[in-house]
Amino acid sequence: MPHLLERNSAAASRAGGSSFYLAMRILGRQQREAMFEVYSFCRAVDDIADSDALRHWRLARLADWREDIDALYSGRIPTGLEGLAQAIDRFSLGKGDFLDLIDGMEMDAAADIRAPDFALLDLYCDRVACAVGRLSVRIFGMNDDDGKALAHHLGRALQLTNILRDIDEDAAIGRLYLPREALHLADIGTSDPQSAISLPRVGVACAFVADRARDHFAKSDQIMSRCPRHVVRAPKIMAEVYREMLEEMVTRGWSWPRHRVHVPKSHLLWIALRHAFV
Repeated sequence: MPHLLERNSAAASRAGGSSFYLAMRILGRQQREAMFEVYSFCRAVDDIADSDALRHWRLARLADWREDIDALYSGRIPTGLEGLAQAIDRFSLGKGDFLDLIDGMEMDAAADIRAPDFALLDLYCDRVACAVGRLSVRIFGMNDDDGKALAHHLGRALQLTNILRDIDEDAAIGRLYLPREALHLADIGTSDPQSAISLPRVGVACAFVADRARDHFAKSDQIMSRCPRHVVRAPKIMAEVYREMLEEMVTRGWSWPRHRVHVPKSHLLWIALRHAFV
């Protein structure tokens, strides 16, 4: 099949370009390999959703993945998914979380999202980010209540930060994730992506989203502060990196032209080392 997962070293290679890579690298071997498998699955379905292929092809390929997940949980392991099957079995990963992620990818594949209301945006964030968090916290070894709470808040914080970081790239392919309520607050009456992000008051809309991301980061910090340090090393790295990106964007401002923010690799390494040995 055209969407088989890479195993072990190949999965790690796909993750290597991710800002999450160092967070995954500090985990123990079994946790690390499981995270690489989950990450590879996420990349595979995301690549389909973001493809420039016809929508019916994208939806069909995501349906193939849905069948593969069904097969994995029915004891029938599709060729190439042995590593993911092992991760599912070892860490009791939930089938619903994989399907939620596919549901989120289908939202992008079915139509370009443009100025959704905040409830729809929140559902999108839950599917494409928090579902991944719910899988990840099982691998990290968090207890169920704190793990679900962290996935809820940190997943939303990271995804809202992504939306702000990628605002120009998304507009170039016809997407606008800034919520309708934020645009109304900014007196922006259009949902056309390029038009909306070119208006001077788009910063008001972006600030609306940034404030909500900050609130979710703060709630994530509260959850992680009451957890054993060794089980939250990886999410702490993810939170710190993304919070720095968010604050750099706020400092930069939202006026055109907007340079893309990033955390230098040397600083990423410093953040990872600070959390690696606890």
